Amino acid sequence: MKKFLLGAACLLSWQSMAQTSSTTGTAGYDAKVLFHPLFNMQPGNDYRTGSGAPGPRYWQNRADYKINVSLDDVQNTVTGEIEITYKNNSPESLNYLWLQLDQNAFSDSSRAAKTTPIQGGRFGNKDFAGGDAITAVSVEQGANKKFVPANFLITDSRMQIKLGEALKAGGDVVKVKIAYMFKVPEYGSDRMGQVKRKDGIIYEIAQWYPRMCVYDDIQGWNTLPYLGAGEFYLEYGDIDYAVNVPWDHIVVGSGELTNPTEVLTAEQIKRLAQARTSDKTVIIRSKDEVTNANTRPKQSGRLTWKFRITNTRDAAWASSKAFVWDAAKINLPSGKTALAQSVYPAESATDDSWNRATEYVKHSIEFYSGYVYEYSYPVATNVAGIVGGMEYPGIVFCDHRDKKDALFNVVDHEFGHNWFPMIVGNNERKYAWMDEGFNTFINFLSTAAFNKGEYNRERGTMHDVAPALYSPQEPIMTIPDVQPARALGILAYYKPGMGLRMLRESVLGPERFDYAFRQYVARWAFKHPTPHDFFRSMENGAGEDLGWFWRGWFFETWKLDQGVKDVKYVDSAPEKGSTITIENLDKLAMPAVVEIQESNGKKTRMNLPVEIWQRGGTWSFRANTTSTISRVTIDPDEKLPDYNERNNVWKGEATSQGN
Repeated sequence: MKKFLLGAACLLSWQSMAQTSSTTGTAGYDAKVLFHPLFNMQPGNDYRTGSGAPGPRYWQNRADYKINVSLDDVQNTVTGEIEITYKNNSPESLNYLWLQLDQNAFSDSSRAAKTTPIQGGRFGNKDFAGGDAITAVSVEQGANKKFVPANFLITDSRMQIKLGEALKAGGDVVKVKIAYMFKVPEYGSDRMGQVKRKDGIIYEIAQWYPRMCVYDDIQGWNTLPYLGAGEFYLEYGDIDYAVNVPWDHIVVGSGELTNPTEVLTAEQIKRLAQARTSDKTVIIRSKDEVTNANTRPKQSGRLTWKFRITNTRDAAWASSKAFVWDAAKINLPSGKTALAQSVYPAESATDDSWNRATEYVKHSIEFYSGYVYEYSYPVATNVAGIVGGMEYPGIVFCDHRDKKDALFNVVDHEFGHNWFPMIVGNNERKYAWMDEGFNTFINFLSTAAFNKGEYNRERGTMHDVAPALYSPQEPIMTIPDVQPARALGILAYYKPGMGLRMLRESVLGPERFDYAFRQYVARWAFKHPTPHDFFRSMENGAGEDLGWFWRGWFFETWKLDQGVKDVKYVDSAPEKGSTITIENLDKLAMPAVVEIQESNGKKTRMNLPVEIWQRGGTWSFRANTTSTISRVTIDPDEKLPDYNERNNVWKGEATSQGN
């Protein structure tokens, strides 16, 4: 989903948000609570181990899709039929199936509409009579290889299909066929929609087919309704789909185009071949060619574009006669290549805007493939349209009006999602931070690495942003639809992202963090991890008990306030050394970095582990000073979210008497 918090302007908004929050800590530090020995002691099992890895009997069900749809650009409708092959790998028989009908959220009678505030909002669609019109549902199972009408019930954005016979455990298969139609909303919760440009309408189509709910070992069927803020939790499988559109449209979609000779001109196929070997962007269809009928293989009727994407949790597509199109090669760590491409209207084809979009796509895919896990799809497609920023496997939707760093940031963020949650398939509807927060964290690294830091515009320190990080009254673990709208950006994106940065830079160090992080991704690629699977993977990979960190940062709303309490010289003689006492005043704790500056100009630093706070809120240590101390500073680089920096510095001039 679109990056909520960007740059210096947003720092001001965070600080403004925080002004309503208390700037003084809650009642005191308690080591017994923070370092509770049983907090992180949930036992592993055969499905999910104590080390955070999938267990020897881990299972997940599978959903393969064959979809045929037609876009009517006069009525603005999508009509189609889908065949789902669902495999029950679970150890339980299933008497019924649950499917998601996410388009139903765009009905003015839906739960999503009824839970939208009067003033509207980013996820609101109150005044649109949309939703799926289901015209037929049939099921094929068992020895009877015929589709028969199904017994089904639709409840808001969910459909239950009651099976004639139980779907047996351990690999039994059922096929479901559904005929449906929906009206394309103009603005579908900032995740799909349509926008008119001078050369035609751009359609960005997502949540466009009935999808299987996940059945897992945690809670069985996951059937939370689609209300807007909570995104998706989906099964993996292969998706073959065909999109029938007017002859003059260009279609891009998740995965690989499988019939290019039927829908592209010979010149476009030639240019695409050139792009697959070029590190520079190659124009496939220029802005001067958009209105040229000869850029289509025929000049009347309709064309069907066919795509295939494998081992995926979803697919999306876009269609328009207004598309400019360019592409370039992606270089992957294994030596393989993929294709980066962008489609956008002529109005956006400027050098400060979408002319550089494919350059941004290429950077993001190459960077994350090196840092996290190799990109798994043959094509990475960026679409300019009405959607401010939304991700799907192999394709993202970004705002056609974005320019410069705004465009880079949204492209980089949305393609970061191809790792979280497209490759690592967490439950977004419950744990938005497991994709948005992880993605925000890797975005920090990617932005710093792009073109010698061209768009690296971070402002402020952790001290500056601490009040905003602590401003929500809810913890990170709060379900997205329960979080106040104004807090979602902090709780889903920024606070977990900054938490991972602290874990990397201030607790574990980059080498240990990066190794454990990559291990987590490799273990759970194309699987369904929970928060505890992540916590355990990081602890085992890095060799640290981090229960105190997970509890304080993710499960609670605790704050950090460290200070320098006192300085005393040994035998009142500075040259014999000194004893420095620091304190932890609020409920959260972190390792401590203390910088000691002496009057003779000497500077030393002490790096103290978090365990100093296990027995209480004060800690004294000996420093080998050789002259009077002029200044002692805790957290001198301001890498920790200490909301009260007034007590972070001890100055010798003010307190040296009596020491």
